[in-house]
Amino acid sequence: MGGVKTIFLWLILLTAFVAVSVQAEEVRLKLSSPAFKHAGKIPSLYSCDGSDTSPPLAIAGVPKEAKSLALVMDDPDAPAGTWVHWVLWNIEPTTREIVQGRVPHGAEQGVNSWRRKSYGGPCPPSGQHRYYFRLYALSERLDLPSNSTRLELDRAMRGKILAQAELLGVFAHR
Repeated sequence: MGGVKTIFLWLILLTAFVAVSVQAEEVRLKLSSPAFKHAGKIPSLYSCDGSDTSPPLAIAGVPKEAKSLALVMDDPDAPAGTWVHWVLWNIEPTTREIVQGRVPHGAEQGVNSWRRKSYGGPCPPSGQHRYYFRLYALSERLDLPSNSTRLELDRAMRGKILAQAELLGVFAHR
């Protein structure tokens, strides 16, 4: 009978250890796209060579404390300095995908470097450029005017970022 008690006690301890290990495992925010791999070529469809529509994006690992998400797409290789292509905030934290060509329901869209409240796809003047999609999980919703820029979004996010993820795509005209 002592052997059964010992085995039972070991099973309880093992179960407790596994439960603690699973809880301790860090959930990481992830951003990906079914249209291109990280560091891969962004298809022309999503550029000024195509229909200039935003690519589909997949979101995973949002921290349960997050109250909203924000997304920025920019090109640090632009001749005049970093060029902002897309600015979104107040995306619901339950959002698991951003559908191609759409802004998530309830999200706010800010002003890009073309001074438009829209997605502006890759359109480098020459050579291959890098395009970063950065996703931020935030501790609160943001109270920003609808004509806010990336700089204003960055200021509003200070001290509120719980996690962030990055997806890199590259593009060059044919």
